[in-house]
Amino acid sequence: MAAAATAFADSAKPIGIVDIDADRNVTSVQVNASTPELGSLARLAFGAHGAYRLVAGGAAYDLNFTQVAAAQVRVEITRGATGLPVHSEVVTGTSARNALLRAADVAVAHTSKLRGFFAGKLAFISDRGSGMEIMTSDLFGGEVVGWPGVSRQIIRPRWSPDGRRLIFTSYRNGFPDIYVLDLATRNPALFVSVQGTNTGGRYSPDGGRVAMVLSGEGNSEIYVSNTQGKMISRLTRYPAVKAGPCWSPDGTRLVFTSEPGPQLYVMPAAVGATPQRLPTNISRYCAEPDWCRWDANKLAFTMGVGRGFQVAVYDFSTRQAMQVSAAPLDAIEPCWLADGRHLLYTARQANQRSLWILDTETRKATRISPSALGQVSQASYWIQ
Repeated sequence: MAAAATAFADSAKPIGIVDIDADRNVTSVQVNASTPELGSLARLAFGAHGAYRLVAGGAAYDLNFTQVAAAQVRVEITRGATGLPVHSEVVTGTSARNALLRAADVAVAHTSKLRGFFAGKLAFISDRGSGMEIMTSDLFGGEVVGWPGVSRQIIRPRWSPDGRRLIFTSYRNGFPDIYVLDLATRNPALFVSVQGTNTGGRYSPDGGRVAMVLSGEGNSEIYVSNTQGKMISRLTRYPAVKAGPCWSPDGTRLVFTSEPGPQLYVMPAAVGATPQRLPTNISRYCAEPDWCRWDANKLAFTMGVGRGFQVAVYDFSTRQAMQVSAAPLDAIEPCWLADGRHLLYTARQANQRSLWILDTETRKATRISPSALGQVSQASYWIQ
């Protein structure tokens, strides 16, 4: 299937979930570009970034983006008050759009202490009424590619560290099995299928192992295999429902969800290790953990709040958890972006699901998925 032309930019808009006390950490920028398309994308990107505020004049920095070739964009950064040059660079991408996003990441690097995340890619689930479909795109919905024909029900596609494959759970054969989709060949291959449920596949940071949840021995347990779904080792052995294993950035530990509660548990990624409950002390319901690859002290998860759900972040250095989202109904399925400050989440309302970027410091939230893609959820993020 050819790349779809759908763009998230049509419906992206910031909303007023902002911690005013954090505004002192926000930098004003004026954005200009050589074409309307590049200008719109650049303003969309910086408008979604909680560390920046778009202004029409009097900015701390002026950011100018100029297309110089089919897949090259020059970024020029000057200090707004003095006009003094800060940095100039020609950035090459896979397309003009990708080059602009890469150039915007260069601008972030030279105007803040943060790593840019604009040039990352997304994998997510889209449901437009005819069944679920895996899709990939850039962060703002450009160059959307659909991967149809997997099944009517798909659970949480996740990137391999090299960005070449997606691992996910599918009911393609009527039962929940784990599959791997090779993006070059477009062929989904069965990864693990044992009696019972097979879910939660997730690559280790080095790409050499896969953690998953299997119930073939009677109870749902955490297992680890090689990248061919072989040499499977069982790590947990106690009678409780378990889900959502996620690796620590160094690949030595796993965090996962387990009853009672549910709550979050951490254990060494080794046979015979003992899980320890993570002392979040914030909610009776803690699930869907995502350990930040770029800041090992941060773990995002979904917490129960009243009758709904919000996103929280646990800090391993302080051993404290804090609610960071304030979605109207539910904010679920958190996924870190590359600066360790922003994350993605699924906003769930009645019969609607959409993807949002959240700045965990200012609490600014911006929708990035359009209604044209239907119900959009379960995002996974990848960047080189």
